[in-house]
Amino acid sequence: MTSPEITMYGADWCIDCRRAKGVIDAHEIAYTYVDVDAVVEGANAALAISGRTNIPVIVFPDGSHQVEPSNADLETKLREVGALV
Repeated sequence: MTSPEITMYGADWCIDCRRAKGVIDAHEIAYTYVDVDAVVEGANAALAISGRTNIPVIVFPDGSHQVEPSNADLETKLREVGALV
């Protein structure tokens, strides 16, 4: 399935990041993953977007973002932006 551009800032050690990736991957939605441990600019970008150090930070094509969303909130937003039908 093709998708509008979604970017997720996270880290492999983060349980919420793995959970959110699992939701997105299960629906076969394309996205860009930025590992904030490997990419210093990624950590700074996530902080600038959310104003918080919590991850994951998921940015959607409509310019909105979610920080540590529940599975239900993430799926609702994915539907809203047309990435999930």
